[in-house]
Amino acid sequence: MSLRLCFFACALLKLAQITGVFAADLKDNPLAAESGLPYRYPPFDKIKDEDFVPAIEAGMREQLKEIEPIANNSEKPTFDNTIIALERTGRLLDRAERTFSNLNACDTNPTRQNIDKEMAPKLAAHRDEIFLNPKLFARVKALYEQRDKFAAANPSGGGLGLDPESAYLLERYYKDFVRAGAKLSDTEKEKLKKINAELAKLQTDFEQNVLKEKNASSVVVDRKEDLTGLSDNQIAGVTAAAKAEHKEGKFVIQLQNTTDQPLLGSLQNRPLRERIMQASLSRNSKGGEFDTRDIVLRTAQLRAEKAKLLGYPNWAAYQLEDQTAHDVPTVNKLLADLAPPAVANAKREAAEQQKIVDQDKSAFQIAACDWDFYSEKVRKAKYNFDESEVRPYYELNHVIVDGVFFAANKEYGLTFKERHDLPVYQPDVRTWEVFDRDGKPLAIFIGDYYARASKRGGAWMNAYVQQSGLFATKPVVANHLNIPKPPQGEPTLLTQDEVRTAFHEFGHALHGMFSNVKYPRFSGTSVPRDFVEYPSQVNEMWATWPEVLGNYAKHHMTAEPMPQALLDKVKAAEKFNQGFKTTEYLSASLLDQAWHQLNPSDVPKDAVAFEAEALHKAAVDFPPVPPRYRSFYFSHAFAGGYSAGYYSYLWSEVLDADTVEWFKQHGGLKRENGDRFRAMLLSRGGSADALGLFKNFVGRDPYIEPLLKRRGLDHAPGADDTKTEAPPTK
Repeated sequence: MSLRLCFFACALLKLAQITGVFAADLKDNPLAAESGLPYRYPPFDKIKDEDFVPAIEAGMREQLKEIEPIANNSEKPTFDNTIIALERTGRLLDRAERTFSNLNACDTNPTRQNIDKEMAPKLAAHRDEIFLNPKLFARVKALYEQRDKFAAANPSGGGLGLDPESAYLLERYYKDFVRAGAKLSDTEKEKLKKINAELAKLQTDFEQNVLKEKNASSVVVDRKEDLTGLSDNQIAGVTAAAKAEHKEGKFVIQLQNTTDQPLLGSLQNRPLRERIMQASLSRNSKGGEFDTRDIVLRTAQLRAEKAKLLGYPNWAAYQLEDQTAHDVPTVNKLLADLAPPAVANAKREAAEQQKIVDQDKSAFQIAACDWDFYSEKVRKAKYNFDESEVRPYYELNHVIVDGVFFAANKEYGLTFKERHDLPVYQPDVRTWEVFDRDGKPLAIFIGDYYARASKRGGAWMNAYVQQSGLFATKPVVANHLNIPKPPQGEPTLLTQDEVRTAFHEFGHALHGMFSNVKYPRFSGTSVPRDFVEYPSQVNEMWATWPEVLGNYAKHHMTAEPMPQALLDKVKAAEKFNQGFKTTEYLSASLLDQAWHQLNPSDVPKDAVAFEAEALHKAAVDFPPVPPRYRSFYFSHAFAGGYSAGYYSYLWSEVLDADTVEWFKQHGGLKRENGDRFRAMLLSRGGSADALGLFKNFVGRDPYIEPLLKRRGLDHAPGADDTKTEAPPTK
């Protein structure tokens, strides 16, 4: 037998052995193959925790086997045999990892948390093995340089004859490889691999500790009289929480992920308010097994070292290069310009609250624990209504079906049919099939609205199946909120903020459902972090749009619509408390930047002192308004994908506020407006330059004035001393 034939036979034997391992590992594993359910919807009723590790590990092995012939191909690199071939790899891994990651976020347990800890560094190493493969990068680089060489002759696709989406895919692949370290030396690559593995573990530890500490920090109340101010519905909620935590006969106030806590606006008992705020602020920084201070310090250190290794001055510079903001000075200027007028507004609001405290002859200064309670009193005095008046009109099902879905029907022509035949992972979860304007099937939408101990905090959208022309897949997307679940038989009544959040997250869902791209790399919300919030924030406008509000805001007992006088008060109070809201957000954004603009040698030893100094330096250290997240439970910055990117919400809001003005100028809730927004922006996913999509839609560069007006910053004290600019369209 010739050497070549021997090699070929050995390769076939090895492949057969590996394939056999795959088959043995994945026998009866529901993740092994594409789901046979409609839309390739996950078979939640068949998936067991023991299925995840075998499927993920087999998926990693399978993808590396798929990568090998691409990297070692002796033929000249082409778009088809390199870039499209890469897009086709990793289907099993994507399916298994996506399903696990989504379920671990919304319904975790100790087994899943252990899997997460075990697999995070392995997945980081797997990604490194692909993106640090020199042969693979050489092929991508050759194609990219060929594209560059002939770009002048054919701007849409370079010298490769590519359509615009394909040309952009090649550009993105090249940048992905370079940003992953493909140009580093072998020694540097080894150092990078170690950093990536440790960071993956740290991020997993941080997220799990935040959830565990939140669940362990519930405030227990012994006497019902201490709960004066709570509604019957709220009393029922804290009673049910006590039962869930096996504290019958008591009352339990469970914490949410933000610093501010929902019940602070109702509770009359100030010592109890102080207990709740202290429990919230001290999370993950008071010692014990869930303390994250060391994780924060080590994460900041490793990110700074990784940035230096890759040729950037700091982690923020590395992250921002790939965002629409592009650089650190641009983000710093935006935050620094808005901070003085925002804090000035917050101090003015605090002074209004202090007047009420003084009138009541109460001998204390307004503190963080008092803000919500006394801001409600100010709102009552100014606008003659408070939050408790509107909640009876915001019943969850009405908000979703008659509000969120109604707006989507009016704007885009969508219709919804609830599916009871598809399995769910939790009894509370609901599923709808979504039909397009022509009546054809479009997507599956999953609604998971209630808080539970197994669910991470906050609200988010994710995709179980992404739209892709390459694989002929339709989207399966989910929204997750954290609304406290009332006792059996009681209505779920939302706050104004929870209503807004429902519309916001459905904006993300629309971005995923309307995706109409060829390549999975660009599907749905696969856009820069500081652009992804823009479409979802635009969708918030329909929450208070008169036609929509009038359709869903009906009393849960009488079905009477919200009185016009109350509707008018809701609209009039939209700018109320914006000093607080903007300052708490800016404080968290500035903390995020402070941690991630450090040099490796500048990372502090004392995380608490550094946080206090950063807030003071940015002039946002106003104790009655603490950051929306302190560093130690700031999952966006230290566990999620928003490190050095929490500014994104405000950055996106510049585009959002400007777009809302465009909608208003063009007739508001009209199909032609929705169809234009869908065709020119939502359907494009990440297949083109993000700010270019915005500019094409509105027909010009963005203006910042609508944002300043919305947040009450246009006439705030200190606003005249600063000049803010809209995002550049470079």
